[in-house]
Amino acid sequence: MAENRSGNAKPANRKASGASNPYAINLENFSKRLKMLYSHWNENKSDLWGACDAIAIATPPTSEDLRYLKSSALHIWLVGYEFPETIMVFMRKQIHVLCSQKKASLLDVVKKSAKEAVGVEIMMHVKPKNDDGTGLMDTVFRAVNSQSKSRGNEAPVVGYIAREAPEGKLLEAWIEKLKNADFELTDVTNGFSDLLAVKDNAELTNVKRAAFLTSSVMRNFVVPNLEKVIDEEKKVSHSSLMNDTEKAILEPARIKVKLKAENVDICYPPIFQSGGDFDLKPSASSNDESLCYDSTSVIICAVGSRYNSYCSNVARTFLIDANGVQSKAYEVLLRAHEAAIGTLKSGNKVSAAFQAALSVVEKDAPELVPHLTKTAGTGIGLEFRESGLNLNAKNDRILRPGMVFNVSLGFQNLQAETKNPKTQKFSVLLADTVIVRENIPEVLTHSSSKAVKDVAYSFNEDDDEEEDRVKVKSETRSGGATSSKATLRSDNQEMSKEELRRQHQAELARQKNEETARRLAGGGSAASDNRGGGKTIGDLIAYKNVNDLPPARDMRIQIDQKNEAILLPIYGTMVPFHVATVKSVSSQQDSNRNCYIRIIFNVPGTPFNPHDANSLKFQGSIYLKEVSFRSKDSRHISESVQLIKTLRRQVASRESERAERATLVTQEKLQVAGAKFKPIRLPDLWIRPVFGGRGRKLSGSLEAHTNGFRYSTSRSDERVDVMFGNIKHAFFQPADKEMITLLHFHLRNHIMVGNKKTKDVQFFVEVMDVVQTLGGGKRSAYDPDEIEEEQRERARKNKINMDFQNFVNRVNDLWGQPQLKTFDLEFDQPLRELGFHGVPHKASAFIVPTSSCLVELIETPFVVITLSEIEIVNLERVGLGQKNFDMTIVFKDFKRDVFRIDSIPSTSLDGIKEWLDTTDLKYYESRLNLNWRPILKTITDDPEKFIEDGGWEFLNMEVSDSDSDNSEESDKGYIPSDVQSDSVSEDEDEDSESLVESEEDEEDDSEDDLEEDEGKTWEELEREASYADREKGHDSDSEQERARRKIKSFGKTRVPNKTSSSLPKRAKFR
Repeated sequence: MAENRSGNAKPANRKASGASNPYAINLENFSKRLKMLYSHWNENKSDLWGACDAIAIATPPTSEDLRYLKSSALHIWLVGYEFPETIMVFMRKQIHVLCSQKKASLLDVVKKSAKEAVGVEIMMHVKPKNDDGTGLMDTVFRAVNSQSKSRGNEAPVVGYIAREAPEGKLLEAWIEKLKNADFELTDVTNGFSDLLAVKDNAELTNVKRAAFLTSSVMRNFVVPNLEKVIDEEKKVSHSSLMNDTEKAILEPARIKVKLKAENVDICYPPIFQSGGDFDLKPSASSNDESLCYDSTSVIICAVGSRYNSYCSNVARTFLIDANGVQSKAYEVLLRAHEAAIGTLKSGNKVSAAFQAALSVVEKDAPELVPHLTKTAGTGIGLEFRESGLNLNAKNDRILRPGMVFNVSLGFQNLQAETKNPKTQKFSVLLADTVIVRENIPEVLTHSSSKAVKDVAYSFNEDDDEEEDRVKVKSETRSGGATSSKATLRSDNQEMSKEELRRQHQAELARQKNEETARRLAGGGSAASDNRGGGKTIGDLIAYKNVNDLPPARDMRIQIDQKNEAILLPIYGTMVPFHVATVKSVSSQQDSNRNCYIRIIFNVPGTPFNPHDANSLKFQGSIYLKEVSFRSKDSRHISESVQLIKTLRRQVASRESERAERATLVTQEKLQVAGAKFKPIRLPDLWIRPVFGGRGRKLSGSLEAHTNGFRYSTSRSDERVDVMFGNIKHAFFQPADKEMITLLHFHLRNHIMVGNKKTKDVQFFVEVMDVVQTLGGGKRSAYDPDEIEEEQRERARKNKINMDFQNFVNRVNDLWGQPQLKTFDLEFDQPLRELGFHGVPHKASAFIVPTSSCLVELIETPFVVITLSEIEIVNLERVGLGQKNFDMTIVFKDFKRDVFRIDSIPSTSLDGIKEWLDTTDLKYYESRLNLNWRPILKTITDDPEKFIEDGGWEFLNMEVSDSDSDNSEESDKGYIPSDVQSDSVSEDEDEDSESLVESEEDEEDDSEDDLEEDEGKTWEELEREASYADREKGHDSDSEQERARRKIKSFGKTRVPNKTSSSLPKRAKFR
């Protein structure tokens, strides 16, 4: 990928030879890294540096080819710039530099730092412009020999980079003299590889910025560009895509990345491959063939960018209408790639990455092992491929924190059974830039998703439907049908769709009954009682000692608010009672102006809370149940009543809050993001449920920190922390037809918001103000003020939605990091096109499915139902010309009450059934509402009987002409034992029979019901019926039909049709 492209990274291209302005060398970095070089040389002299006495580094002249050289990397690492046609010889006490005059003047500033850092003297050898430099080379050689003789060595050992071929007259002369000199030469490539392998913080910052640019280009430019090309069916060549992507890298502002363009460059020309011609080698390139996005196509994209000469890389594979072979190959590769990344921890061997990937492939798809790439990637940094750090099976080097790897893994030359020759041969490739850490590796390019749902595209659904239609048409033709083609095709398609849904529901019923049987057999429906104990009456103490009682005042009723007690004068003594023992207090006045106060206390049998233990703890005690006092002072009586009620309300509220807090699960503490990494912030939000208090409500800001969210206002006591680990579902709902844009978190465990205990926390912004025109008159549609106001509202709504979307995207990226992946969090967005109106509580609301839930997030109380917790769904009051029906959701936990959504319009029925079937939820239909508490109690009391009787099939009450063939036994299904089934009145018998008639009768009945609802007279109904019959070609109705409709219109019991078939009666659930 990185060998044949002109242009070095721009920092490296600041060639000192042509510099007219001085280059600022970071002397602190130079000193630190020069120390590292000499320290590493001394510690690993025999192992990695070939026991050399001197190290000679020669950099070639500038070139138009993109190349990665160890000599250039050393210059950039040491002084921050590349010095072409420069020779550096590192010795124990001296550093000799042979270069031009301009380079020598630039390097003069490092002489003092080198002396202070490692005690070496830098000797400059300035080469005249027209000189070949051989005389200066001899001077350097004499210095090397002199050092060797002083140490008692005969022939000095000189290390050099053997793999770099000499370029230009200066380097050719240097290599020739070096080989002809009386030196022992050794290759020190391994020493430099190990020295540059571990990056310091400044280097890692450069790598992170490069990786951010790379992943941003892939996510925000490459993927949308590909989607647009495919969606619009454009003809675009791979090389054209390459050029466009290269421009996006070199101009970061185009993709809203705030990096300076002069610090940015490409690692290699972006690679786009498709149409069966794939090359997974690093030297691959994009050809001039057009992008292939036919069905079962595979597209490979690889992008690499550099920041301050430090490289990063990402590669993704996109599947277009993938078949089974392609999907399996990609899924196995994804697991192998994740396994390889997971081994990049400090202390592991380098070879562990490839071995982990190989193990996954051998286990999941052994037939793909021969097609696996020979390595799992390489080290990456100043060089795109750092030598000595290949992630292969033989590399036994030990991983250290700070190493950076390009983890690249793929399958090449795979075969897919397709008719298109361009898609028969395919390859898949994944690559990410990863930093080695102590425990969990850090994936820098994680924001470019490689999940199957994000890289697999399906575009041929319409084609599949068309093929199915053609098949049906051809089959019908062979059967000799005589009806028209269009009608025949449409009817058969509808029948096929309904039949497929019926078959799928039958399979779901079988699976659901088996699952329920296993769960009931294991006691899976049991639910623990999580209610808190709270304080009992006996635990509430007003005074610990008699001496703590306040002094009596005229033997009158006293209220001690400090100790929360009531002191009552009883037989000449002030007797204290804790206010929590008071059940009620009231006052009244008689005709003689006497005032009475009546106080009723909580006693066993009427406890302060439903879990009071006093009835067992104080069985032999005598309780005061009620006390009354008479007084002439009506003012004192009314004040006492008011004080008692207020104090009792305060204590009850406090104890309730304390009891609720006692049941809360202890949360981890929020780790606030430091100053270095600012938290992700969304300002000016409102919260639901609101904080308590009577003060003016304030908006606040939501911040995403290391392990959770924090919402806070300007008031110090208004703060809510939502831990990532406590979030069960997260939703983002932009304002579409609503007045608010919101973020909603459904939690696993309750938290306190103010003094409220809740599992749902919502943050929202009103996108427009609700304004009511006081004038009452309609304004013109062309009113300029009205138009301008609408434009402002639209712009405000779009800005708010965009701010929320940016916040959601950044948080999703945060949740995608390895340390947070275990929470499996991602913002879910409601699918409005699948929504329906209904009444989940008291008011009508718009209920919307998401990928994992059924939610209603606008009206309170909120509705969040997890689909995986649903056992079955029963659609009640379906049919009989009803305008509405109800939905009952039964949960897998049978101790949990069913959830009902009432008054759903019948027009939403088909859409709801289609959605339930698509999400693999078994649904049933019934004509009546069922009483679910006794049904669930019967199931839990006798699960074996429930299973023996066919499980949930007792709900299968669908009655139609096609069902009349079923046996009576299967039709009855399961009938709970505590529900009336046999004793049915004669009127109910007639009603049951009247439910089953021909389809024509049902249509007539439904029409009559609608007419009855509108309140029309019989004469109007008769006229309309006669007119309808004339339109259909019938002169008149039969007398029997007229009588039947007339009886129906007056609400009397219908005469059963003797010719209609009767079905077995069913038990009615009410």
